[in-house]
Amino acid sequence: QVRIVESGGGQSQSGGSVNLGCTASGNIDRRLTMGWYRRNPGNDRQMIALISEGGAINYGQSVQGRAMITRSGNRMSLEIHNLRPEDTATYVCYADAAPYWGQGTQVTVSS
Repeated sequence: QVRIVESGGGQSQSGGSVNLGCTASGNIDRRLTMGWYRRNPGNDRQMIALISEGGAINYGQSVQGRAMITRSGNRMSLEIHNLRPEDTATYVCYADAAPYWGQGTQVTVSS
């Protein structure tokens, strides 16, 4: 009954940008917090950005000053600019009702 789907991953290069999308559907309360985490083989899961139903935003230190998260209901997007090779990871959409997690979308940044 609950589905979270990410989109927008792919190849990029240093200094470029990426735009990720997430849609949460099914029996999910619109009042919940949504956001993005990322994981890679060398690091634990890291918080990238969170946005509440009321629009309160929190960015992770790794993307501070480079990211912009927006939301409309249970639809959310994340832009990251000035990409670095260190941004290479699987990006996972999050909704905190359970919490719920998407399967993730891969972003690879070449130097």
